Amino acid sequence: MRFLYLLVLLALTSASGQTTTSATITGRVVNDGGQPVAYVTITLRPVNSLQQLAVTTTDREGKFQISGLEQRPYQLTAWLSAYAIFTSPTNYRIGDSVNVVLTKGGVITGTVTTQTGEPVIGARVHARMVGADSNQSASPYLSFMLERMTDDRGVYRIYGLRSGTYVVWTGGGGGPTVDSTIDPFDDIVPTYSPSSTRDNASEINVRAGEEVSNVDIRFRGESGHTISGKAGISRSTEPSHFILNLIAAGKNRSELAMTGIQTADNRSFVFRGVEDGEYDLAAFSFARSGPGNAVASKRIKVEGADVTGIDLIAEPLASVSGRIVLEESNKTECNNKQRPLLTEMLVSALQDESQKTNYQFDSFLKAPGSIDADGNLLLKNLLPGKYFFVPEFEAKYWYLQSITLPPATPAAKATRTPAPVDATRTWTILKPGERLSGLTITVAQGAASVAAEIADNHSDNLYLVPAEKDAAEDVLRYFMAAIGPDGKVALNNLPPGRYWTLVRPNTEGAPVSTVKVRMPDQKELRITLRREAEAAKTAIELKPCQHLTGLSIKPNQ
Repeated sequence: MRFLYLLVLLALTSASGQTTTSATITGRVVNDGGQPVAYVTITLRPVNSLQQLAVTTTDREGKFQISGLEQRPYQLTAWLSAYAIFTSPTNYRIGDSVNVVLTKGGVITGTVTTQTGEPVIGARVHARMVGADSNQSASPYLSFMLERMTDDRGVYRIYGLRSGTYVVWTGGGGGPTVDSTIDPFDDIVPTYSPSSTRDNASEINVRAGEEVSNVDIRFRGESGHTISGKAGISRSTEPSHFILNLIAAGKNRSELAMTGIQTADNRSFVFRGVEDGEYDLAAFSFARSGPGNAVASKRIKVEGADVTGIDLIAEPLASVSGRIVLEESNKTECNNKQRPLLTEMLVSALQDESQKTNYQFDSFLKAPGSIDADGNLLLKNLLPGKYFFVPEFEAKYWYLQSITLPPATPAAKATRTPAPVDATRTWTILKPGERLSGLTITVAQGAASVAAEIADNHSDNLYLVPAEKDAAEDVLRYFMAAIGPDGKVALNNLPPGRYWTLVRPNTEGAPVSTVKVRMPDQKELRITLRREAEAAKTAIELKPCQHLTGLSIKPNQ
């Protein structure tokens, strides 16, 4: 199946990891009835990589152990036929013991017949999720669809599906121009269940452990066109794999028409069974060293004929390098507090939402930056645009103090020593292929934490706003946390100082995290929060390394 081929492609193009410690992650897998599940495939990958670093299987008691791991965060995936794939909603670190609950996958089954009712034998039937109701985090491997072949009665059965909404179709195909898996239906325009184009396709709701039957397809058998060509990297002759997406222009980003590949040895691609219309064609490179160093896109119009000879020239993606600085405190109360482990820290570059593209490569383009034991940081595979940097770390008594970039004016040309650029107050603009260096993220010791209880809470949010006037524009002093159903809420990694507290309704469209409150385009929101908090006149004073508990806060009137 092409789904499996694409997974193999990801594995082949990932570099082999070298471990330096004997650190271990252990765990146990059970079904939703609490019974152990044996022979489950467990994979670990570093959060900032697609490389599957380690693979093992569970024993008869559902237990597993993976050793020889480096000090860094990992994402875990668990898979067994007939069960929905599990991707960890949180990151794991060495020493963690993981409890995984596998849920029986849903099933979609039906028949594929001709217009006269005859069974269509040996046709690939695809299922793609277009809406999810699962709380599991997205896996990059789930970017691809599942498929099964029809049998001698024209019957197909796709199992192991996560809960969500799916569309089902047969026909059409994408891949290398030389592909031994081509079947006679690849040249036919996709027919969606029941017998339609994507616009009128049935959307099938699938729930865990349930089977949706009679999802039949009356095959229309309309001949389509081909879109073919080759993808390459600008100013490079190195062979590279490419993943390609063909998306109907003007459609929602979930309306993926086809996914294809171009292998390094074949150096060409083709999409078959394409109907008339306009499409956005995008290519993302996979080199031997790992995924992503160039991307390309082009608008294609199909009008009554094949479109051939396309040259997709991928331009290099941007990168940002820098370092993490740890600033110790001389406060007695902060002595012997756990330091952050540099290699376990994550730094993400979040793009301005107004600059979203039609690329279907989000999982590849949004991997957090890698940090080595000396604190050196590298963020790569960044599209041109505006970015905001978000560090993540586990140490409770440390806080984010600053994020800076070198001054725009070289010191030699300035009349006085220019100050570093505060990267928390403005967007950082990256050009195609730019190699930006000098990002400095300072994490300081002395953070406080708060555990509070909100009376008469109704799914509100708690905000902390700097009370000192000279800190009003310090975005790193703004915090937000959702209040739990029990009225309890906790905030960690707080810089010492005086704060206004504010309880605010969780209204639709409002920021739902500290990160969004801090975004450069949320200045008006911060002004509003500060004005409302000052009016409420509920303040707290946090000292270095203080853990403030038992705080009771009344909702603001």
